[in-house]
Amino acid sequence: MVRLIGILVGIFFSGWLLVTLAVGFFTWVSEPKVETAEHVFHEHPKELNLASDGVFGHFDTQQLQRGYKVYKEVCSACHSLRHVAFRDLEQLGYSEAQVKAEAAMWQVPGIDPVTGEATTRPGLPTDYFPKPYANDVAARAANNNAIPPDLSLMAKARHDGAAYVYSLLTGYQEQPADLLEEFPEAKTPDGLHYNPYFANLNLAMAQPLIDAQVDFDDGAPNDLDSMSQDVAAFLVWTAEPTLAKRHQTGWPVVIFLIILTVLSYLAYRNVWRNEKH
Repeated sequence: MVRLIGILVGIFFSGWLLVTLAVGFFTWVSEPKVETAEHVFHEHPKELNLASDGVFGHFDTQQLQRGYKVYKEVCSACHSLRHVAFRDLEQLGYSEAQVKAEAAMWQVPGIDPVTGEATTRPGLPTDYFPKPYANDVAARAANNNAIPPDLSLMAKARHDGAAYVYSLLTGYQEQPADLLEEFPEAKTPDGLHYNPYFANLNLAMAQPLIDAQVDFDDGAPNDLDSMSQDVAAFLVWTAEPTLAKRHQTGWPVVIFLIILTVLSYLAYRNVWRNEKH
């Protein structure tokens, strides 16, 4: 009797679930779709081609150094790189002495050996890049109540990460007249900035880069478009610093597996050549 009741209860709940799903699907299909400003005017990232793209991708160290300089002189005022240590900069082509000098230019949290109080000190190669703000409250107060995200993994945290960063940095513009005409309630609020590559079209960060804002030692172009590409390439490296090494290791492994497969097949044919299959 108990088993029968259990079966009936299971059938009831299963049937109820199927009815609910059917009603939900019918409602979703039959109801007209309400378009929003975000749906109509949000744009997909622009096309961006970097040396690190594809299965043969590798890092352009000159470009990474330029991207690091853009981060250091512009982005670091608001955004952290908490997963990157100063010693990692050796992968960008800097010598050990240059890394030590670079780290010493940054102030990192420390402890006063005499008083035991929190203080700051020059960075060491083993230190990680410091946060620009003491805490989230300070970050919100300085950025229109928004917390600037950490950029260490940004290139992997967003779809088409490098292209997204590049598009966002070069996408600031005045709000289109046709947007305001079709969606007057979607006017960009005071303190925010219109950018069609951002999910909700408006973000707290003002345009961070302008032409000729950073000068490069190698004489590379420092217009907005070029600097945006450089810092996007740099963030690909911060998110996946072993990318080039993976590619270098991966191809020999693939070739080895192909050869092993061929040898295994030939050995199979040799061992079982006198047997019927």
